[in-house]
Amino acid sequence: MNVRDLIPWGRNTSTSQAPTVYREDERNPFLSLHREVNRLFDDVFRSFDRNLPALGALSGFGAGWPSVEISETDKEIRITAEVPGLEEKDIEVLLDDGVLTLRGEKRSETEDKEKQFSERIYGRFERRIPVGTEIVEDKIDARFKNGVLNLVLPKTEKAQSQVRRIAINS
Repeated sequence: MNVRDLIPWGRNTSTSQAPTVYREDERNPFLSLHREVNRLFDDVFRSFDRNLPALGALSGFGAGWPSVEISETDKEIRITAEVPGLEEKDIEVLLDDGVLTLRGEKRSETEDKEKQFSERIYGRFERRIPVGTEIVEDKIDARFKNGVLNLVLPKTEKAQSQVRRIAINS
């Protein structure tokens, strides 16, 4: 194989004309089509990433919905979940084997067939949060107000006694 065979352009063999330089995809229509289709798919999925960051996850809203805030002390775990547009009856809270599950469904209020554009998302959701097995299950406090779910999960005495402070040496 000659090094000239590796160069992606060719030269016209006629000596009366100037040499013609062209790209490989200009010669091969299938390669050109392949590149154009790849570019179109890249553009489409890039726009999804910008507009719907949770798209592609398994649940209707994605792994990041509802948005939660979690804090932990020696005595309890506090979880706050934002679920705007939902009512208390639309949410189910479960604790099973150290995993807290928030699930529900957000339904559309109207069936507007003429709607041309909407950024609102509807459908089922499920969010699983590992909290450990050292929770006093019969003393869990759950409150819902104005689209915000607040949960307080008290820890068992055993879990509280297992907390150890570790000194940091400099």
